[in-house]
Amino acid sequence: MAQRGELVVLVDPAGTPVGTQEKSTVHTTDTPLHLAFSTHVFNRAGQLLVTRRALSKLTWPGVWTNSFCGHPGPGESTENAVLRRADRELGLALPREELTLRLPDFRYRAVDASGIVEHEICPVYTAVTDVDPEPAPDEVMDWQWADPMTLAESVRLTPWAFSPWLVLQLPLLYPQVFAVGGSSLRS
Repeated sequence: MAQRGELVVLVDPAGTPVGTQEKSTVHTTDTPLHLAFSTHVFNRAGQLLVTRRALSKLTWPGVWTNSFCGHPGPGESTENAVLRRADRELGLALPREELTLRLPDFRYRAVDASGIVEHEICPVYTAVTDVDPEPAPDEVMDWQWADPMTLAESVRLTPWAFSPWLVLQLPLLYPQVFAVGGSSLRS
């Protein structure tokens, strides 16, 4: 759940900030375009941390997704927001030097079954950690380390079982799995 007074940055289509709104009120059936980020956390074995969103989440409750997402606050760098949310959602102190911007221009709009809209300019990061998460129960109800290529194949075959942003991000991160006629998961 959003903390009282937590603000998200509203932007125009070019990504220029045009104002702020409380996170608790921004996600509706007419959500304005705003800044966000998405992060895929890997362990040293190359497995990707996937999480299942808590049932108390406003959008896509109980759905499997990438490691974590969030919104930078006004005047906060996206990298600082990633590190803050890693700690808040997953209890992970991610090293800044292990954070990599992978999809700087990712954006999407999606509507969940209740009609609530996500509408975000959402750069995608990857990070590496040596420890298992200790998720906040109001954010994450389950988690596991997954082989990224197997996950990508699962998303390709059953996209309805995952968050729409994960469905859109994985083909960009792992295009070889989503190539027409291609299902070779290992090189």
